[in-house]
Amino acid sequence: MASKQLQVLATLDAAKTQWYHFTAIVVAGMGFFTDAYDLFCISLVSKLLGRIYYTDPARPDPGTLPPNVAAAVNGVALCGTLAGQLFFGWLGDRLGRKSVYGMTLLLMVVCSIASGLSFGSTPAGVMATLCFFRFWLGFGIGGDYPLSATIMSEYANKKTRGGFIAAVFAMQGFGILAGGIVTLAISTAFRKAFPAPAYLVDAAASTVPQADYVWRIILMLGAVPAILTYYWRTKMPETARYTALVAKNAKQAASDMSKVLQVEIAAESEKLDEITRNRDYGLFSSRFARRHGRHLLGTAATWFLVDIAYYSQNLFQKDIFTSIHWIPKARTMSALEEVFRISRAQTLIALCGTVPGYWFTVFLIDVLGRFAIQLLGFAMMTVFMLGLAFPYHHWTTAGNHIGFAVMYGFTFFFANFGPNATTFIVPAEIFPARLRSTCHGISAASGKAGAIIGAFGFLYAAQPQDKAHVSGGYKPGIGVRNTLFVLAACNLLGFFFTFLVPESKGKSLEEMSGEANDEETSGNDVATAVQPSGVQMV
Repeated sequence: MASKQLQVLATLDAAKTQWYHFTAIVVAGMGFFTDAYDLFCISLVSKLLGRIYYTDPARPDPGTLPPNVAAAVNGVALCGTLAGQLFFGWLGDRLGRKSVYGMTLLLMVVCSIASGLSFGSTPAGVMATLCFFRFWLGFGIGGDYPLSATIMSEYANKKTRGGFIAAVFAMQGFGILAGGIVTLAISTAFRKAFPAPAYLVDAAASTVPQADYVWRIILMLGAVPAILTYYWRTKMPETARYTALVAKNAKQAASDMSKVLQVEIAAESEKLDEITRNRDYGLFSSRFARRHGRHLLGTAATWFLVDIAYYSQNLFQKDIFTSIHWIPKARTMSALEEVFRISRAQTLIALCGTVPGYWFTVFLIDVLGRFAIQLLGFAMMTVFMLGLAFPYHHWTTAGNHIGFAVMYGFTFFFANFGPNATTFIVPAEIFPARLRSTCHGISAASGKAGAIIGAFGFLYAAQPQDKAHVSGGYKPGIGVRNTLFVLAACNLLGFFFTFLVPESKGKSLEEMSGEANDEETSGNDVATAVQPSGVQMV
């Protein structure tokens, strides 16, 4: 099969790792740092919100967010993210990756600050305002997913492309870690400045008035990394693949990349006309369904399944740690001490399991391939979830809590050295340039649909079956143990759906999408050509 490719794209594929690669990683990666900080820091302060706004000192336990409020506070940003992924993914293919890249970051900055300034004269008013701004914060975060992944994939060379995209995504781990560290520091400072007794000792005094500043400061600090990289985002040139293959401006693509790579590149306008002729099929065409329909199903389904498990774990670590008595009962602590202990536990998990998993992927993905890492991750997540679920009563007894935390940490490690990273990488590599951002947005939105199920579903499902132990306002659920079985089943399904996703290691984006071929092959031919050796499609 004869292959033809523009010189500018071939030069990008063969380029040695240069300074502009690292610049792109940092600029795109700081967006993901901010994304993770903003999405997950809410779990660190939601217990504090319950204490501040819903405590009745006459009750034996401090206040908690009512079920509907807790679901909204934890999940509304995910709803915004889903909408943003679809909208900005589509817009990135219509207006260009760079044209809308600054919009997402600006929206994140404004809404991070506004979330911390949430106002209202009643608890309901404060929560409603907070949810409003967190929805639009999520909307901006959603746009970062397809745009960052697509920009990095289109800038990278084919030899180390997976590692570069993974490095952008790995900044999410540092964002989660930063959220824990920032919360630790702020809660420690406020505890020392405003000491308070445990709720058991003095219910009214256990939550000092200054605690209201804590959650606001934590949320607003999410704007800082976004502000620092906004200027550089606006200065990034449009990717050559968008300019050439979508905007069909070979001269501009060659000019932009000549400056970036510091080499002379021919425009090849006539060759571009030949390459792009009769290739403008749309997302809902039979041609797309034949060539890439199975791939889109695979990327969307695997991302959906991994996010059910990943987000339910991340957003509700505090509840799991409380259920195994790793964090003491709320009544035995002051409000700020509870924030401190929750952030300490989540920081430890991030440091030991979450962050290392991301960087194993960065260094090994272009060696082992996306397919193998995703299969391994789903398989090991299933194993460790079952290892937590079957002897769950053993883990909840005194003396076994450290073992539970270690096993729990391994599920995060293999999520990030596995499908949480690869589901972000692969959709940016296997679809045609004119639909790449859109398809990545669809895949990512499918993941956020899973995250919403995980966030809302876990909140209710993890409630104990015994009515006597159910949190106020909730109905009995299936318990943490049975919820872990459900999450294990999701991971097992993800393992099998991985067989719909092609291997893209070492191939150019045009090879993966069929844009480099004289004649487009059928979807089956493409899928067969890119599967790992010895692996058959199911």
